[in-house]
Amino acid sequence: MSERGAANTAFSGESLLFLTDEQLRRGIEAMFFAYRGFTADPDKILQGQAYGRAHHRAIHFINRSPGTTVNNLLAILGVTKQSLNRVLRTLVDDGLVESRVGTRDKRERHLYLTGEGTDLERALSNAQRHRMRAAFRAAGPEAVAGFRTVLEAMMDPELRRQYLATTGGEP
Repeated sequence: MSERGAANTAFSGESLLFLTDEQLRRGIEAMFFAYRGFTADPDKILQGQAYGRAHHRAIHFINRSPGTTVNNLLAILGVTKQSLNRVLRTLVDDGLVESRVGTRDKRERHLYLTGEGTDLERALSNAQRHRMRAAFRAAGPEAVAGFRTVLEAMMDPELRRQYLATTGGEP
């Protein structure tokens, strides 16, 4: 039996309703290794520029919502203000992110990617899209829908609402 066939048998049909601790452990380990693969390509790109995953996450969400505020980015990333300020300072100093003072509230800072920041975000996202596309094609549409359902079910309720609101999904 192929590796994929064994995985499908282990996690198929009714057995999903009554997962053993061993099946759950294998699922947890699969998530760890999948995350490692998912971040490997962007990590290589970032390593050459002395950036890390925190920079990647900030660039991703600034690209997703140009003009987002620092406070909004703090809420999305769930990091401390000090940690985010360190990351943003580097990205601004290196010319990847532009920080503009709010027009209505001068205390707000709105964040935008520069052309160079957009180029880096595109390279990082393309690497991840390539890996996701290949995995989704190999798994098929039903598995993709199931995967998304599992990920959404694992999110804390407030983060799931936030995620669904930003992706146009249904609660």
